[in-house]
Amino acid sequence: MPKASEVKKNAAIEHNDKVYLVKDINKLTPSGRAGASLYRMRLYDVATGVKADESFKADEMINLADFSRHQVMLSYVDGDEYVFMDNEDYTPYNINKDTIADELLFINEDTQGLQVLTVDGSPVAIELPSSVELVIVETDPSIKGASASARTKPATLTTGLVVQVPEYIASGEKIKVNTAESKFMSRAESK
Repeated sequence: MPKASEVKKNAAIEHNDKVYLVKDINKLTPSGRAGASLYRMRLYDVATGVKADESFKADEMINLADFSRHQVMLSYVDGDEYVFMDNEDYTPYNINKDTIADELLFINEDTQGLQVLTVDGSPVAIELPSSVELVIVETDPSIKGASASARTKPATLTTGLVVQVPEYIASGEKIKVNTAESKFMSRAESK
């Protein structure tokens, strides 16, 4: 059993006899001398999708729920349902668009390293790899001679995500994006 300070985003936990998925964590540090850090977590009930906000003390023990991860690829979209296919046994996992709205900004047909989190066999979330490669569809023209440490400009990617990129990057280029911080990392390696 981990302490609240060790729980990560997208973990499945048991709390008040329900299974929740941790979607966001904020660390609150009181200014009082004896104040212990609090971890405020935004939780979603995996069965109903109902949102709950809970606070835990840093050393409070939390039960992790019994869940599993499956390597998947985006297979197709059916209305508001996104269907992901298991890379090993081809099991389809249907997840509603609203459940994974934040993650969809990083997912396209050839995104590698995606994982579906399942609780009791039901898909509850998508876990992204640490970085993804996406193509820029719109940005200001590149400036010749701009250095790598120069100013940045906004770039819209194929998924609708907007990130800041260096001035020398042009539309149509494939770039590597950090999924945790939504930040430009580098040009994608050409294969």
